[in-house]
Amino acid sequence: MKRKLYGIVCLMALLVSIMVTGCSEKKSSDSSSEKKVLRVGMECAYAPFNWTQSTKDLSNEETAVPIYGTGDYAYGYDVMVAKMIADKLGWELEIHKVDWSSIILGMNSGDYDAIIAGMGYTDERDLTVDFTRPYYIRNNVLLVKAGSELASATSLSDFDGCKATTQIGTTWEKYVPQIPNVKQETYFETTSEIVMAVASGAVDCGIVDEPTAMSAIIANPDVTYVKLEEGSGFTVPEGQSLDVCIAVKEGNEELQKELDQCLEGWTEDVMNEKMDLAITLQPLSK
Repeated sequence: MKRKLYGIVCLMALLVSIMVTGCSEKKSSDSSSEKKVLRVGMECAYAPFNWTQSTKDLSNEETAVPIYGTGDYAYGYDVMVAKMIADKLGWELEIHKVDWSSIILGMNSGDYDAIIAGMGYTDERDLTVDFTRPYYIRNNVLLVKAGSELASATSLSDFDGCKATTQIGTTWEKYVPQIPNVKQETYFETTSEIVMAVASGAVDCGIVDEPTAMSAIIANPDVTYVKLEEGSGFTVPEGQSLDVCIAVKEGNEELQKELDQCLEGWTEDVMNEKMDLAITLQPLSK
């Protein structure tokens, strides 16, 4: 009787062991089949690099990406790059909308994994984040009021004594003092505020990059931009470059390497082609 009872106990233990192992294997299998998520931070307010729109529809039959935690969508050059990377990695893409002033803090706090937001490389930023190879190379210009005398300027000397502004916390801040006898006005949180200040005459000029200026004149015919002649324009400040790079948390070498590999073949010709497309796709109101 004891032997029979012992056999029943052993059989039950075996069945329980099989069930636990099976559940464990199923859980492991389910976990491994889940797609990774690339969480990307950007302003969603910096056309044509990134913008916010109310629907997912685009005129070229592509689709915008939902903005995490909202009912809106994001698109632009940065989103094109993020989608390309996510597709190559086989990951899901998650866009997080964040103010520029806290964008590095948000990543370092773990809110998202990478910043793809038109961020220019600087030695100072490189102390707190790690950068990939460039995914765009920018050229900086001066946004001015259409029809003004400054619209025909060819050198920085033509802007002598002008009231100038730019976006706070950007590499453009160090370009403003290069204008002779500049009257430095309040810097703005967004590029759209720069456009409005120039259009209204509150400032004489605003320093932005060329894609932003091209985007601005499509949306606002009251402004235009000046691309200065070579040798008569801005010089790149020490510790900066014209490279626009993806930022990841300092020490995240694995993600940095994966992103760099995805950017292989993203040549300057591809950059310009995709940026031109982004400019044509932007909502005129953004």
